[in-house]
Amino acid sequence: QVQLVESGGGLVQPGGSLRLSCEASGRIFSIYNMGWYRQAPGKQRELVAGITSGGSTNYAESVKGRFTISRDNAKNTVYLQMSSLKPEDTAVYYCNAGRLSYIYWGQGTQVTVSS
Repeated sequence: QVQLVESGGGLVQPGGSLRLSCEASGRIFSIYNMGWYRQAPGKQRELVAGITSGGSTNYAESVKGRFTISRDNAKNTVYLQMSSLKPEDTAVYYCNAGRLSYIYWGQGTQVTVSS
């Protein structure tokens, strides 16, 4: 069992930055592939960025060059550094951990980009 707790969301102006954190508890964090997803009102949840247990990363086209995902296995934490934020980045951001058939979700953190 893995418990995920996100933090770092909030209100930011367009062009601003935020860093989301997701701390995991439970079993061995380093073996899990980790991801950040988001869900805006009236839209489906979508993958924003992912990082494998080996450190390979992938990004949604809409965030490439603006967002960076990273992990610190010593701290059982995955991060999402978000820069040049746009109003369309407004959503609830969820942390995800997966390995084989095991998938875990955090409770989500709200990110609002507005002037």
